[in-house]
Amino acid sequence: MEERVLVVPTELFRQLGYFNGFSRNAIRYCGELLSFKNVLFRLRNEVESDPNFKQLIPYMIFSYRDPNSRIQLFQYVRGKGAGEKRLHSKRSVGVGGHISSDDLIGTNNSNENGNFDSFGNCLSKSDGVVSRDFYREGMLRELREEVVIGSKYKESCVGLINDDNSEVGSVHLGIVHLFELEQPIIKSNEEDLIESGFVPVDEMLRDLSGFESWSAICIESLFGQSMPHVI
Repeated sequence: MEERVLVVPTELFRQLGYFNGFSRNAIRYCGELLSFKNVLFRLRNEVESDPNFKQLIPYMIFSYRDPNSRIQLFQYVRGKGAGEKRLHSKRSVGVGGHISSDDLIGTNNSNENGNFDSFGNCLSKSDGVVSRDFYREGMLRELREEVVIGSKYKESCVGLINDDNSEVGSVHLGIVHLFELEQPIIKSNEEDLIESGFVPVDEMLRDLSGFESWSAICIESLFGQSMPHVI
C-alpha cells in the first residue's frame, strides 16, 4: 500500500500568516494546522513535488548544557540510504519524518477499510472520530526509529520552520521540538545517520554552510546572537 502522509493546504498556511524562515509562535499555527477539520492525508508520491500542499514534519533537536554552561547540539550526517535523497551528505541537527495515516488509525490497513474519501479527507471506521494524539504518536514513532536517548530530558515545542527557497522546503513545513537533555547520552538508531555526536553550538555558528537549510535556520534562530528569522 502506498503511504499517505499528513499535509495541509499551502493556502491555509498563508491564511494563518506566511513566513519564510523561523517562527516562535507555535500555538498560533499548530492549533489550526492540527485541527480535525484540517486533517488531510495524501499519497506521499503525489505531494513530494506539489507546492499546493505542505507536508507537516516534526523536527526534533537535542541539546545539552555542559558543566561550563556551554550549549551543545546533537548532530549527524545523512547517509545515502536516508529517506530524503535531496538531503544526502548534509549535516543536520534535526531528526523526524512524516506523520503517516497509520499513526492516525493505528493499523496498517486504513485504506482497505475506506478511512479516506476520494479527496484524502480522514474518515474513521465508524463515527468519524480519530485519535487526538495522532501527531504525537507519529512524532514519538519517528523518535524511536531514529535515535535512542539514555538521559532524562525536558521537551517543548519551540516554533515552526519554513524554507521556500529550497526544493525540499517548498513542500514541507516543520514543527520544531527541543529536547533538553540532562546528560549527552544519545545514539543513532539508524545506520544512515552517521558521524553523530554532540558539538558546541558556538562552533556550529561559525560555519553553517554544510548543514541542511532547516538545521542552519534553527541553529541561527534558536541559538544565534542575531535572530533574523524569528517572527
